[in-house]
Amino acid sequence: MPGLEDLYREIILDHHRNPRNRGELPPPAPHAVGHNPLCGDEIEVFLQVTDGPEGLTVSDIKVGGQGCSISQSSASMMSQAIKGKPVAEVQALVRRFKGMMSIPDEHGNDIEPDPSVKLGDLEALQGVVKYPVRIKCAILGWNTLLEALEQA
Repeated sequence: MPGLEDLYREIILDHHRNPRNRGELPPPAPHAVGHNPLCGDEIEVFLQVTDGPEGLTVSDIKVGGQGCSISQSSASMMSQAIKGKPVAEVQALVRRFKGMMSIPDEHGNDIEPDPSVKLGDLEALQGVVKYPVRIKCAILGWNTLLEALEQA
């Protein structure tokens, strides 16, 4: 479907040109840095996690770093998708995204997608699976997010 691929490409390019939630949060914000040594991509994730009515919630997120359009766009889209969400929803979204990217779970099993978890604009990145070498670019920010969440 060429029209859909063009739309997805535009979403990715828009996030690359105009990244959302760019910057840093002051200490003691949980912070993690992820590197992809194969291509030199680097992502920094800063979180503000607060206790709200639905439990721990990612009330703010900032993303920094440098790298290819896929890594930077994915991190920007991720930040927009999780800001204001309870940590449990964030973890479900990470799992759903990794399932879309054909990344196995921690036991090496395929991740069964949960259809109740909606990806929205993140679906624009599903074309990355056609290029296995670029999958690591797309999930770098997500893995870095999980590291920052462990500190929260």
